[in-house]
This record gives sequence, C-alpha cells and structure tokens, in this order.
Amino acid sequence: MRIILLIATLTLAQPQPGRSQAAPFTCWIRGSADNLAERPSPLDSIAVQIGGGTMKLCYSRPSARGRKIMGGLVPFEQPWRLGANEATSINVPFPAEIAGVRVPPGTYTLYAIPGASKWQIAVNRGVQRWGVPIDKDVRAGDVGAGAVTAEPLGTPVETLTLKFAPAAGNATELIMEWEQTRVRIPIRRTSG
Repeated sequence: MRIILLIATLTLAQPQPGRSQAAPFTCWIRGSADNLAERPSPLDSIAVQIGGGTMKLCYSRPSARGRKIMGGLVPFEQPWRLGANEATSINVPFPAEIAGVRVPPGTYTLYAIPGASKWQIAVNRGVQRWGVPIDKDVRAGDVGAGAVTAEPLGTPVETLTLKFAPAAGNATELIMEWEQTRVRIPIRRTSG
C-alpha cells in the first residue's frame, strides 16, 4: 500500500505536457513557525485567480485595541509596512500593474505612505525581510509607486483586513480596510 501511494505521489508531481508548473508560493516568516500563535498580529494570506494565474498576498493583521490608527499608530506622510511583522508580500505569476507600477512575474513587497486623502503604494523588490524600518536602503529596492485615494468607512474595522475584489477580466483591486479607512489598489494582468 505504501509503495502504491508513493508512486501516485510521484506521478502527480510530474509536470504535465503543455502546462507550466509554477512552484507554489508560501508566506515567508522570520523565525520558527512554532511561535506564530504567540504573535498579537496573526499571519494571514489571500489569493485571487486572474486569467488562469493565481496571485497571492501574505500579511500580518494588527488590531486597533483602542489606539488611534490613521494619523496615529500609522503616521501620515511616513512609510508604513501595510501590516505588521514581516513585510507584506505579493506574488504575481504573470506580468502585472500594481497601483500603476508595471512589474514582471515575481514576488514583491508592498508598503504605503498614507495621507489623509491620498496614499502612495510602493512596490519593492526586497522580499523575505522584516517590515521595518523602511529606510533608504529598503527604498532603494523600489520598483515604483502609484497614488490611490483613501475613502471613509461608516463602520470601524477593528483588525486590519486586506482582501481581493472579485476578478473582472484581467483586473482586480486589493482592498485595505482598517479603523475608518478604505483604500483600493488597482491590479491588472498585462501582456508583458
């Protein structure tokens, strides 16, 4: 029985003719996975299918816990890691545009420079790193940045939430909601 299962596993792992076999993307964490449950800001991931490819994002979810978030814990006009703990990372298996920034297939980190009504969303090459500081050395890896508009929310959101809007053709939005702020980051698959 074990031999049959092993053979079946090896057969399933073989590349299929005519199909590209991208390696699965996993969230990078610093340190031991045994300590994840102890973190006050839990690790989470989201994914969306666009045009036959799966885009995945990994981030940690801090909670407000009575603190002022926008313009307080998340200061205006200063880089913020768009989460907690490790840098927020996004894997795009196809050429794409994130907040207007063109990128080839690969893994990137995202950070924001929030303002009261406009945010800059930076796409960075530096992966597998702790989220702070976002200093000149980190910023030297920026691919580019695009501007998005902040919207007010009627009902406060206690825990930072990132989610993908349902794909529409070759496009989606990465939606960030926290406290009483929503930001929509456009993402679209490009031809190259």
